[in-house]
Amino acid sequence: MNAWYLICFLSAIAIFIAFANQFIVKMQTTIAITTGSVIISLLLTLAVMVLGDETALFITEIVSEIDFNQLLLKGMLGFLLFAGALEIDLAALKKQRWEITVLVLFSTLLSTFIVGYLSFYIFHFLGFPLPFIFCLLFGALISPTDPIAVLAIIKQMSAPKGISIQVEGESLFNDGVGLVIFTTIFTVAFYGIDPNFHDVSEMFLKDAVGGIAFGLAIAVLGHFTMINCKDANIRLLITLTIPTAGFALANIWEISGALAMVTSGIFLGNITRDKTAKRRGPDSNRYIKDFWHATDSFLNALLFLIIGMLLVTMPLSWTAIGFGLMMIPVVLFARFISIGSPFILFKRFRSYDKHTVKILTWGGLRGGLSLAMAASIPANKVNIDGHDLHDMMVIITYVVVIFSIIVQGLTISPLIQSSIKAAEEKAKFSSKED
Repeated sequence: MNAWYLICFLSAIAIFIAFANQFIVKMQTTIAITTGSVIISLLLTLAVMVLGDETALFITEIVSEIDFNQLLLKGMLGFLLFAGALEIDLAALKKQRWEITVLVLFSTLLSTFIVGYLSFYIFHFLGFPLPFIFCLLFGALISPTDPIAVLAIIKQMSAPKGISIQVEGESLFNDGVGLVIFTTIFTVAFYGIDPNFHDVSEMFLKDAVGGIAFGLAIAVLGHFTMINCKDANIRLLITLTIPTAGFALANIWEISGALAMVTSGIFLGNITRDKTAKRRGPDSNRYIKDFWHATDSFLNALLFLIIGMLLVTMPLSWTAIGFGLMMIPVVLFARFISIGSPFILFKRFRSYDKHTVKILTWGGLRGGLSLAMAASIPANKVNIDGHDLHDMMVIITYVVVIFSIIVQGLTISPLIQSSIKAAEEKAKFSSKED
């Protein structure tokens, strides 16, 4: 069995879990698949322990054929971000543009440094000499949020529009910005680039500004071809060229493909979609919308199962698992401070739901992007106190992500419900005054 067959079988398992979940557990689909991937990983790990080294070697050889950096960061990520950006409401995004801009830039950076410094002191206090640059690298990979699971819950419960667009906009853009921050620190850590302000700023601006400009350029090209295309199938194929050829070209030019996908997705999902509907009828976009929604769900499901397989091949240790559990409150604390501090200023100019910071903190789920970035760290290159840095980072990140999606994802509903009630009470009070 080769890597392609493994991906095919994992795809079937992901779809089966999603189907069975409708009738048995009835969780949100991403949460159900994540839970399923954890169970499968544990069963395979147990099988390896019981059946011996030959089984372990067989699984390791298959999984080792998959280049996770290429598959996730250079491949699937483009589809995931483009599909998510297509659903963004640009009009609502404009109303929250300053909040989202600050949360994406300031909060992501602040969270990166808070996690980096706290983890550095915790590791050293416990006698694990992890260099600060790698602690900062962990802060960069764990700070971006994954909107998939919590957005589905927010939409199902009809959460207030303001909170929904803040979560949606922030999580999509901080995926791109977070990846740029991670890439910058990664370059400093592994390629010996002098971390001076000028070089790091130039690298960051090239990635970020270049990515946004390129995304806008391919979106404009896609826009004019789509609105002048009579065939719905060809319009769909045009959208496919953006997260494939467009994403690949951004990576070749070493600019942020993630920000390019978000920019182009928002453009096509708002401006192009409206223009096409006027020319070709209101139902002309339904085919494309349904396709990308299904693709988004499928790739997220597959991603967690692939990462689960990666975990099976690693030497699990109580040290790594323990560090992962300790990082959960650190990540949540960093998220709370980095989100809460800007809202102290925001509240001077605009009123917000009293549960906004709580929802943004607890609903800031970590997911596939964090795992993909952790998996991209070179294996067998850095050894810290007898532990391979790659294995440590993946296991610690996996623990944080699993807690985030399963525990936070399952318990975010009461906060959203409280927010809905507060909005209803506010609307009643306003109507009485009128």
